[in-house]
Amino acid sequence: MKFLTGLFLILSAMLLPNAAFAEAAAHKVAIHVDQNDPQVMNMALNNAKNVASYYAEKGETVEIELVAYGPGLMMLREDKSPVKDRISSMALEMPNITFSACNNTIKGMTKKEGHEIKILSEAGVVPSGVVRLMELQEQGFTYVRP
Repeated sequence: MKFLTGLFLILSAMLLPNAAFAEAAAHKVAIHVDQNDPQVMNMALNNAKNVASYYAEKGETVEIELVAYGPGLMMLREDKSPVKDRISSMALEMPNITFSACNNTIKGMTKKEGHEIKILSEAGVVPSGVVRLMELQEQGFTYVRP
């Protein structure tokens, strides 16, 4: 009997993390921003908000990550983002959203402009925006480019 109880506990420990992970986010979307265009940036943010609202109304979960690189990095720059206030508010209202800035682009802009490029506090830095999008797709994220 002790053997069966022990086996049950071991199997439960192995299966519970996977079940919890599966329930963590029923849906996942990666939104790609590579244009320095406020209209495109706002469309990406609208997409994120609409997806979150849709699944919230259905009682389902969604994980959203916006990845910005190239000219689209302007979206996440502390000094030049035309959507800074909106990102700040969305980050507070939506715990399921992540903003990722490409470090390759940051390095290139730093070199070109001759000073450190600061990213919004709501954003994290990933080594490469393109690689991050690949990784997200490999993890089952749906890819969207507004």
